[in-house]
Amino acid sequence: MHIEIQRKSETSLSKQIFQSIVDHIRSGLLPQGSQLPSVRELSKELEVSFVTVVKAYKELEKEKLVTSIQGKGTFVNIEESDIRKTEKDEPAFDWQLSLQDYVPRAQFSRFHHVPGEIQLSSSMIDPGLLPNRYLEQEIHKMLSENPRILSQYSEIQGDYKLRVAMSQYLKQFEVSTTPDNLLITNGSQQGLDLVARTFIGPGDVVVMESPTYPGAIDIFRGRGATILTVPIDKEGMKVDILQNLCDKYKPKIIYTIPTFHNPTGTVMSHKRRRQLLEIAKSIQCIIVEDDPWCEIYFDKKPPTPIKSMDYYGHVIYLKGLSKTLAPSCRIGILSASGSIFNRLLAAKSNADLGSPLLTQKSLLPFVTSKKMIEHMKKLRTALKVRRDLVLDLLSHYAPEGISWIIPIGGLNIWISLPTWVDTNQLLIEAKKNNITFLPGSACYPVEQENHHMRLSFSYMNEQQLQQGIRTLCNILNSEIPSKKNNNNTPYF
Repeated sequence: MHIEIQRKSETSLSKQIFQSIVDHIRSGLLPQGSQLPSVRELSKELEVSFVTVVKAYKELEKEKLVTSIQGKGTFVNIEESDIRKTEKDEPAFDWQLSLQDYVPRAQFSRFHHVPGEIQLSSSMIDPGLLPNRYLEQEIHKMLSENPRILSQYSEIQGDYKLRVAMSQYLKQFEVSTTPDNLLITNGSQQGLDLVARTFIGPGDVVVMESPTYPGAIDIFRGRGATILTVPIDKEGMKVDILQNLCDKYKPKIIYTIPTFHNPTGTVMSHKRRRQLLEIAKSIQCIIVEDDPWCEIYFDKKPPTPIKSMDYYGHVIYLKGLSKTLAPSCRIGILSASGSIFNRLLAAKSNADLGSPLLTQKSLLPFVTSKKMIEHMKKLRTALKVRRDLVLDLLSHYAPEGISWIIPIGGLNIWISLPTWVDTNQLLIEAKKNNITFLPGSACYPVEQENHHMRLSFSYMNEQQLQQGIRTLCNILNSEIPSKKNNNNTPYF
């Protein structure tokens, strides 16, 4: 278990140790029943005081994440980790836990696509709403006309024709770029990884919204970044707080999801986008603008991306096509300029020597046709119907004391429960009914807020949503009052 200690951070050492172990547990990196190092061992390894480790372990016990048994040690609670040991895992593989690793957190992978009859956890789109048949026909046509494509590599930067098509596509969002400044990635996640491995090392400061996309937290934490957080309101990241942070620290990267924010669904106003860009210019830092689904709006179009106002190369713009077109193709677009782009291209070369050519060629005919426009229009209509259904069900069946943000685009609804409710524990009850959701704790880089959840309404059909939301509300109604009336004790 690798714990990164940042001694210059304003976060106390005990808090850093606590947070690191929490991340390991909730990522499944410390399975149920795993024994933590002794207080003496860990204090020696990290070169911190005995009292510092004791304080961290006591906080873990307070949160019901571990149990200390006198004379035996401290162990991860079974209830907190749903990793199930099998007979073949015991005891043959126990030695592996002694190997040092450098993966501090991987929470997003645990919730990305998990077994469950009704999946409300993953921000994916119902396959029935995607252009599968058209893409199938195009692949057959492409292979019959040019079977040699199976024996060809793509350019490291990506297929040139696709880059030309995407530079044209981005113009509708007022993002002016050229094929030479575009990089085809294996989804937006690889784009984030390339940015992190290129520009972030241990101790470098990254500013993120709080809450934010768990996959980005995992990547930046994996590089040893010092993460600072800025809360959001209905207009997005609070730039006054951001300015104060930037006055005190000099972040290398500001990561933001300004359009249909993941997980809350909020939209950053045009004014704040401009203010954010001005802050980045004043301190000479990079903005990483993650834009997975700006096409999925339900009323009016959102403001244009921050990248549309970027004339000096401060913004790295990430655009995903996987979710809205073909998840199995894993196609993402990265737009940057200057030496920043050149260094990202070098990182891409080191990572995989280029994305698969077949998947790039498969999407090209669709992206360049009118079917792309028609598809997005139909997708917006279908997802709006599902969003409205979930909002109506929540209004009718959710217990008092629960609130949610009405998204005007995107794929998710952010729900807040009473502060004493732990949605990690509610998830255990939901799984018993074959329902999954994303617990909000996975979306916080630094803070521990356990009383939120993210529901994705895009993957299940209307009948499944009806069943899933009503069942989930029944769980909330049965669990919350019973605990609330018991002297307001926390829900564990």
